[in-house]
Amino acid sequence: MRIDEIIETTDGPVFSFEFFPPKTPEGEENLRTALETLRDLEPSFVSVTYGALGTTRERTVEIVTSIKRDYGVEAMAHLTCVGATREEVRGVLDEVAAAGIDNVLALRGDPPQGETEWRKTDGGLEFSAELAALVDEHYDLCVGAACFPEVHPEAPSLEHDLRYLREKVDSGARFLITQLFFDNSHYFDWVAEARAAGVEVPIIPGIIPVTNFQQLKRITSLCGASIPPALHDELEAREDSPEAMLEFGVAYATLQCADLLRRGAPGIHFYTLNRSPATRAILSALKVLRPWAGAAEPGGLRETAS
Repeated sequence: MRIDEIIETTDGPVFSFEFFPPKTPEGEENLRTALETLRDLEPSFVSVTYGALGTTRERTVEIVTSIKRDYGVEAMAHLTCVGATREEVRGVLDEVAAAGIDNVLALRGDPPQGETEWRKTDGGLEFSAELAALVDEHYDLCVGAACFPEVHPEAPSLEHDLRYLREKVDSGARFLITQLFFDNSHYFDWVAEARAAGVEVPIIPGIIPVTNFQQLKRITSLCGASIPPALHDELEAREDSPEAMLEFGVAYATLQCADLLRRGAPGIHFYTLNRSPATRAILSALKVLRPWAGAAEPGGLRETAS
């Protein structure tokens, strides 16, 4: 089922999980455990990331197909422009369509490991808007795209970032998933700017439960997300205690998600890092508390900064 249709027809917020293709037997086991555990929470959909230059590309389509077939959960394949010609991208899309997958997340992608600047592949695509347009023109697939509440690290200004975001939507993106963030004001202020710029598709906030501070600092250094000073201090104080870190990370993310849903966010996309305990605890608590009850009418465009 198409994710835009899932968002439109779901009575309440949508919940989704992001996984990545594992590279080791231990990683395979972690992923299987996470899928088995989180399936019971009945996610609206899950997504699987896409490696550059062939590192995990084949596994992405394989895993997405398996999740939909073997676990009965709607799945979305990430797709990037990195290291591939237009024909190679079409080849992957042909595989996705043939496997019965209905959804792709169109991304430009980061430079390959060891490189610091983005370079278009000869014969390839340069921007995610081009990828979204290619999918929308040639395939019966629902296209999602990424967005950045703290502005894309390479964008010279908010206005520039929003113009490009509008281009993604005009090229075929039917919903957006945000980069991770830790201050909800970033999300609601940015959504208001996006709406003013004419972006009218659902914008799902992306949330990562913090379980490892060093890992988090690496992730935020790559994606440009900021860690609020008070949160930084609390995480640093628990750095030598994994149990305390997990407990605090779950508590913080639960409060953050509850606030987002109470104020009208259309759902939550969890960056799971192929682990289930933190995400399971957070989503289980949210389903008990139902903070969205009494919020604005369910739907993809109900965010409010109130």
